[in-house]
Amino acid sequence: MRSLTASLRGRVSAGSFVAVLVLVILPARASEPVSLESLLSEMVSRERLARFPDPFYVCRQFSSYDRDTVAPDKEGWFANWDRSQFVRVEQNAGRREYVLFDAEGPGAVVRFWGTWHGPREKGRLQPFSNGTLRVYLDGQPVPAIEGPIADLVSGGKLVGPPLSNSVSPQTPYERRGHNLYLPIPYQKHCKITYESDKVVDFGAKRGEALYYQINYRTYRPGTEVVSFHTEQLGALKSLIQRVGLRLMTSGPAAVPGLRSVKFDAEIRTGATPVVLARGEGSGALRHIALRVTADDPAQALRSTVLAISFDGEQTVWCPVGDFFGTGYRLCPYRSWFTEVEENGRMHCYWVMPFESSYQVRLLNLGQHPVRAQAAVDISPLDWDDRSLHFHASWRQYTRIDTGPDKDQTGRGAFDVNFVEIQGQGQVVGTTLVLFNGTNAWWGEGDEKIYIDGESFPSHIGTGTEDYFGYAWCRPEFFQAPFHAQPCGDGNLAGGFSVNSRYRVLDAMPFRKSIKFDMELWHWRNTRMNYAPTTFWYARPGATSNVAPDPKAAAQPVAHTRSDVVEALRAPRTNRR
Repeated sequence: MRSLTASLRGRVSAGSFVAVLVLVILPARASEPVSLESLLSEMVSRERLARFPDPFYVCRQFSSYDRDTVAPDKEGWFANWDRSQFVRVEQNAGRREYVLFDAEGPGAVVRFWGTWHGPREKGRLQPFSNGTLRVYLDGQPVPAIEGPIADLVSGGKLVGPPLSNSVSPQTPYERRGHNLYLPIPYQKHCKITYESDKVVDFGAKRGEALYYQINYRTYRPGTEVVSFHTEQLGALKSLIQRVGLRLMTSGPAAVPGLRSVKFDAEIRTGATPVVLARGEGSGALRHIALRVTADDPAQALRSTVLAISFDGEQTVWCPVGDFFGTGYRLCPYRSWFTEVEENGRMHCYWVMPFESSYQVRLLNLGQHPVRAQAAVDISPLDWDDRSLHFHASWRQYTRIDTGPDKDQTGRGAFDVNFVEIQGQGQVVGTTLVLFNGTNAWWGEGDEKIYIDGESFPSHIGTGTEDYFGYAWCRPEFFQAPFHAQPCGDGNLAGGFSVNSRYRVLDAMPFRKSIKFDMELWHWRNTRMNYAPTTFWYARPGATSNVAPDPKAAAQPVAHTRSDVVEALRAPRTNRR
C-alpha cells in the first residue's frame, strides 16, 4: 500500500496536492446526471454518505448463492453449493454464455467480488481457464466491456489499485478474493455474462468453479445516467488517479473552519462517563483520534466504550477497539474510514452531522484505570431535511454454541442478527470481532439482508469471508480502502480474528427498515465469541434492536481457547 501511495503521490506536485483533495471530494449536484465521473467523485466524499441519497436508489446484489435457498421454513435455507450458480444460460453468436447479472436501469454496478478455480481432475484442481467476462449495456449486442475475467476484475486491465485488487498478496492466487470497485453506470439495462471452454453448469459438482457477488444500484425512474464506455477511462485518467491517491492516503479531508478539541486524562473505572468533547450549534465531527493505555491493553480496548450523542440522542455505544476496526488487539492497518498506527493511535474519519448539539464520552467498564489521549475535529456543516445522524451498534454473542455440522449439510448453521433498524437511513459498514474456539473455519455462512420489509433478502451471499472481500477462509493480513483483515489468526486455528467492510457506492439505503443477518456456520461443534458492529446513518428518531450492553463489554476478553471452550479433563484414577 505504501509503495502505491508513493507512486501516485509522485504524479501530483506538492503544491497542488491539497487542491486535488478538495477537488475530488466535492459532491456532484443532484441535478447532474449520474456518470462515471460523478460516481468516482462520490466515492471519495464521506460527507455525501451523511445525507439521504438524491437521486434515490436501492442497492441490491446478484450472487452465485445456492438456488436451493428459498425460504426459512424450507430445507434448503442453509444450502451451501454457492459456485457456478447463474441466472440462466444463453446462446449468443455460437457462444454459450452464462448470465451472472441482468438488471433494468437506470442503475450502476458498484462492486464486483469473485474467486475462482479450475475443474478437479483425479483429485487435483486444474488451472483456471480465465474465461471471458462480457458486460452488455442498454441492449447493445456488442459488449461495452470484454476480456478475461481475472484481468478485468483484479488484473488491472480496466483500472489499477485500489479500485481493482486481489487480496491478500501473501495468499496463494487460487485462494484469493478479487475485488473491482470501478463503477459501471447504465441508463437502460445491464447484463453480465461469463464464457469458458471448461465445463461450467448450474451448481454442478464438476468443471470450473466461479463464485461471485455483484452489488448494484437501481435509481428511481427518470434519473438521467450516462452509460459507461471504455473511452471514458482515458478521458478521466487524471481523476481516477486522484481518487486512487485519496483513497490510499486516507486521513481527514481539508475543510474550512476545522477546529480540534484535545483530551488527555486518566479514566477511572466506574459507571460515570467522562466527556471528551461537547458543543452546541450545527456542524459535524470529522475525525476522532484516540489512544488508550492500561495495565491490560486488550481489556481496555474492549471495556473502554465510546458513547456519542447528537441533538440529545445517543447514537453510538461501542467498545473503542471494535469501533476503530482493530478489536481488542492493536493491529496496525489503514482503510478509508479507520486507521490504526503502530504506536496504538486509532483514527476514524466518518462525517457525523448534528443540528444543535453533540457530546463525545468515554466509559471505563474495566477493573483498572485507563489513560486516554484523544482529539476530536469539528467543522461547520448546515443541517437540512436530508441530513443523517451517524450510528454504531455493537453486540456480542458470548460463548455461542456453533452446533455440529459433520457432513457440511448446513444442519449446524443458524442466522445471527447483526442489527435490525426502523426508520430512514443507510447502512455503511460492518466490523466483526471474534474468538474461535477450535482449529476449523467459522465463517461458512452467508449474509442475508432484508430492506424495507422484503420477504426474501435482496442481498444473499456466498460466505462470510466473501462478504468481507477475501476468500477460502484465508488467515493472511490485508488492507484496502473498503475491506480489511487486520488479523486472521482465528480463521483456521482457534483464536482471534477481525474483519471489516465499509460501503460507499454500495451503501444500502432504506426508507422504512433494514434487517441484517449473517449465517453462523462453523465446521465444528465448538463455542466462540462473536461480536458484530454495524455502522449506519439515519434520520432523527430511527431505532434499532441493539441496546448498550455494559455487561458484555465488561466481560474478560478471550486470549486462549479455554476462555471460550471448557477444557475436558479425564478423571484421575488410582494406580498401584
